[in-house]
Amino acid sequence: MGVQQKKVSVHDLEVGMFVSDLDRPWHQTPFPIQGFYIRSEDDIRALMSHCKWVMIDVAEVREVSERRGVVPVFGRGIGRAGGGREVVKLPPLAIREPVRYPVVSTLRKEIRVSRRLLNDAEVALQRLFDTVGRGQAPDLQAVAEVTRKMVGSVIRQPDALLWLSRVRNYDDYLYRHALNTAVWALVCGRQLGLNEGLLNHLGQGCLLSQVGKTALPRELLRHPGQFDADSFALYRTYVEKGVALLAGTGVSRAVLSVVQGHRERHNGSGFPEGVCGDRIPLLAKVAGIAEYFESLVGPRDGSEEPMTPARAVSLLYEMRNIEFQEDLVEAFIQAIGVYPTGSLVELSDGQRGVVVSHSPERRLWPRVMVMTDAARRPLKSARIIDLARHNEGRDAADVLTIRECLPHGTEGLDPAHYDITGAEARWSLGRLISG
Repeated sequence: MGVQQKKVSVHDLEVGMFVSDLDRPWHQTPFPIQGFYIRSEDDIRALMSHCKWVMIDVAEVREVSERRGVVPVFGRGIGRAGGGREVVKLPPLAIREPVRYPVVSTLRKEIRVSRRLLNDAEVALQRLFDTVGRGQAPDLQAVAEVTRKMVGSVIRQPDALLWLSRVRNYDDYLYRHALNTAVWALVCGRQLGLNEGLLNHLGQGCLLSQVGKTALPRELLRHPGQFDADSFALYRTYVEKGVALLAGTGVSRAVLSVVQGHRERHNGSGFPEGVCGDRIPLLAKVAGIAEYFESLVGPRDGSEEPMTPARAVSLLYEMRNIEFQEDLVEAFIQAIGVYPTGSLVELSDGQRGVVVSHSPERRLWPRVMVMTDAARRPLKSARIIDLARHNEGRDAADVLTIRECLPHGTEGLDPAHYDITGAEARWSLGRLISG
């Protein structure tokens, strides 16, 4: 059955409806994503305060209980230990003395600086995991140094590490998962205004969060989305194993709390302790969102098809005040964008490319590096389109938008073939990005 849109007054909205469009541009509202299910009367009141009417997708209307069953219990890294889908609300999040970080480096310059950084980070994690796997005490100095440099890069220019982490290849899934989790978390922490010390604790905790998996059978880690109850019970012990491995290394309590709490969930459905709400440390909450998001979008050697980043953002938004605190979910989406850096996309005119960066003020109009023409033929020379700048002052009929987010590995779209810093590659793209 096809999806049909219907114009509805906000006063006639009901819980369970899927809002697909508004009577005003999305970027003029506080809603961080385009299109979402109405889960509560609070959502309806929020829509009433900004709109007179909305468009709903008729085929997307679901009974709330039906929608709550779409995510498998042991799939996609969610892993509920209990507690179901209860909504838990807390007072608005308040960051003490938040820091506002200006962007002080161009994307081109920061990529040049950070390219080697991810190599160093992967080497540091490889040595750490190898050491722990041999039953030896780990030396965390290299990880701490890499974390400090990652924090510095994200503070200067948040898109560079996101770009590199999304387009590079890694030797091992655990390294990629830990590194990308750290990058997502640091970008979110920057958005929240966490000071540099807290960002260091957050980043190091994310890098170390997977260390307990070195004590699990390798075969168990190959199919995390297909666990039965016994396998999942064994898998979830990795958090406690990781804490035990790190307890005697001199790592700070703040870092250890990230390792300990990154799989806890806002409504108590996580593990290892099943704590909820304010009992989960703030840094662990941020790490939990980042780790979950990476588990959705990170490809795993063909064993699971990764979600498109836009779909993952939408799913994460539906989990606000359920598995993740609402304020943090919205800050995370504001930080990474509706179409995060590295997302493969198709534009409304048929051109295809990859998101290079985004603006919080124009969440639906990022900068896109176009790699094919409207007929999906590779361009001899790729080009950057800043959708926000391109659409400024244009009539609605002439606006260029993102039609859809494409799956990872879509044929003919490999960002690794492009070097946006200007170094020699298949096509030279350095001249296409100005500071």
